[in-house]
Amino acid sequence: QVQLVESGGGSVQPGGSLRLSCAASGFSFSTFAMSWYRRVRGKEREWVAGISSTGAHTKYADATEGRFTISRDNAKNMVYLQMNSLKPEDTAVYYCITGYSQPLNKDWGQGTQVDVST
Repeated sequence: QVQLVESGGGSVQPGGSLRLSCAASGFSFSTFAMSWYRRVRGKEREWVAGISSTGAHTKYADATEGRFTISRDNAKNMVYLQMNSLKPEDTAVYYCITGYSQPLNKDWGQGTQVDVST
């Protein structure tokens, strides 16, 4: 049973930073690429960033490249998203999922809310 538990969200002012965490269990974590998605209110989920199974390769959406950093710790079954220079348009619920640039399953967790506002 795949479980993905996101945490670390919160409220922050524009220009601030947050670090999101994703705790994974129920599958062979180190053999899967992982990614972060987000869903803005009233819109579909959009891909944010992906990381290969070893962490050797990463890729980012145009809107976040240069500000966000995805990383992983395979010994701890954890994926992270460091978010810097946050903008109001980053406000969304953030989710982690297996896959590099598209989800490989539908075992979405609860997500974690990020609010960027004054």
